[in-house]
Amino acid sequence: MTIRDNEVVELSTPTGPMRTFLFRPQAEGRYPGILLYSEIFQVTAPIRRTAALLAGHGYVVAVPEIWHEFEAPGCALAYDQAGADRGNALKLEKELRGLDGDSRAVLDFLKAHPNCTGKLGALGICIGGHLSFRAAAKNPDVSAAVCFYATDIHKGSLSKTGDDTLTSAKDIHGELLLIWGRQDPHVPREGRRKIYEAITDAGVNFTWHEFNGQHAFLRDEGHRYDPELALKCYGLALELFHRKLGEGDLPARAKAGPAESRH
Repeated sequence: MTIRDNEVVELSTPTGPMRTFLFRPQAEGRYPGILLYSEIFQVTAPIRRTAALLAGHGYVVAVPEIWHEFEAPGCALAYDQAGADRGNALKLEKELRGLDGDSRAVLDFLKAHPNCTGKLGALGICIGGHLSFRAAAKNPDVSAAVCFYATDIHKGSLSKTGDDTLTSAKDIHGELLLIWGRQDPHVPREGRRKIYEAITDAGVNFTWHEFNGQHAFLRDEGHRYDPELALKCYGLALELFHRKLGEGDLPARAKAGPAESRH
C-alpha cells in the first residue's frame, strides 16, 4: 500500500525532547504500531527505507533519534569511521534510564495514535536490535520484537556502567525473532551461544536464525549488503508481526462500505 512518510513529532522523554519520524499507510484505518530502532548512525536513508517497507505492509512505524540528548535534531551520522566512532562513543555516554524512557515514550505515542490499533511491536538493527530486545524485556505490551544482529547483549556493555538486558530476558512477555550473521565479528559464536542459552533458560518464546552474512547485511548501502538475504529476513519479520499484531481494522471497514484503496 502507499504510505505517508513526511511526519515528524517531538516526544517528551525523561532526558529531553526526542525527534521521532512517523511512517504509516496512506489508507484510513487503524494499524498495529512498530517501534523501529536504528543503528548507531540514527535515522539514515537505509533506515527510512526500512521504515517505509514496514509501513507499506500495514503498520504505523515510529523511528526515534536514539542520541537526541547529544546531537541536534535531524542529525544522521555518516557511514564512515568518524560516524562509527561517534556512535560507539555515545552508546557509552547514554544512560540506561534514557534508553528505557525513550522506548516507553514511543510506545505510549503509538498506543495513543488515532491510526494505531494499540497492538505494539519492535524491530531494531545492530544496537537497535539490542534496544528492541530491551524494549520487549522492559515493556510487557510489546507483543513481538525483531532483533537483527543485536550488538552488546552478550557483553552487557551499554552505558558506562553496563546493562541488565540479558538478565531481564525473564521479563519478556512477547515473542522474539533473533537474526544473526555468522560472519559478523561484533557478535561471535561464543556471544550468540551465551544469548541463546540465557533466553532458553528464561523460557522466552523465540525463533533463532543464523545466516551466512556479514554485519550490516540488511543495510542497502555498502559492500556488505546482501539483497537476497535481506528480503528473506524481512519476510520472517513480517510473518511474526502479522501473526502477533494482526492486520488492523481496514478489511472490516471495507466490508461495511467504500474505503480508500490499499494500493
